Amino acid sequence: MSPPDPVTLALAGLRGAIDGVDDGLIALLAVRRRLVRMVAAVKRRSGHGAHDAARERHVHARAQALAARLDVPAATARGVLDIAIADARRQQGCPPDLDQGDGATLPRMMPAMTPTAAIPSDRTGRILRRLPPPARLAPLLRLLPRRWQRQALEVAMARVLAAPLRDGALDFMHGRRLGIEVTDLRLAFVVELRDGRLCASDAPAEASVRGSATDLLLLASRLEDADTLFFQRRLTLTGDTELGLTARNVLDRLPWEDVPLGLRIALNRGARLARAARGARNGKREVRNEK
Repeated sequence: MSPPDPVTLALAGLRGAIDGVDDGLIALLAVRRRLVRMVAAVKRRSGHGAHDAARERHVHARAQALAARLDVPAATARGVLDIAIADARRQQGCPPDLDQGDGATLPRMMPAMTPTAAIPSDRTGRILRRLPPPARLAPLLRLLPRRWQRQALEVAMARVLAAPLRDGALDFMHGRRLGIEVTDLRLAFVVELRDGRLCASDAPAEASVRGSATDLLLLASRLEDADTLFFQRRLTLTGDTELGLTARNVLDRLPWEDVPLGLRIALNRGARLARAARGARNGKREVRNEK
């Protein structure tokens, strides 16, 4: 066997180093996203607005100064920060900034999916308030046979979690039972892993996640993160805390792109509509209380 070509070895070593840098960039982005979630939670509790244009300008100015010292092209630095800021805007429910530079390609890709995050017009608000809240659907759902409800849940889990099931990421669920309670719809299910499939079970749950249909939909669509929802008590965890937290952490790390595109779009738009409708109903009640 002939010895490896020196050029091939050099390229392999350099590409391996680049891969390590790329991994570091993704890891740093993950840390940044968690910090943004914490900032968003503090803003909501203190009543501060989500969008802070002055802060965005400061972030860009710091990046440009550092890029100049490190001989990084200004356009490259701005493009990277545009992507990070666009991601932070989406996490906080802000509308995209269509006046950003050419690097702001992410917000330009989804203009049609952002109106429900903005304050609805009076006409839109009236329409949203007419949508029945999930609690009114509970009596209708009780008319459906239980086996149909369970089959629908199993089909949904199989589609959404096909990749982690295939890769063994959910193997910790073997012999364990996790409950899901949708409080306003008065639905409760227990799931367990059997023969490589998540199935509905009649056995009691060891741990249960409880929340409204809207908040669970926001979690499933990645429009709200689990940390915020649990911190605000919009979701609660009872029973075996270790099992519940393990499930939450595994699901939180799952690549969103592994979910089929059509399902991602349906979850995103459904969650935005549910959130906007709830906000419109809450706003109407607040006006009545003020009178």
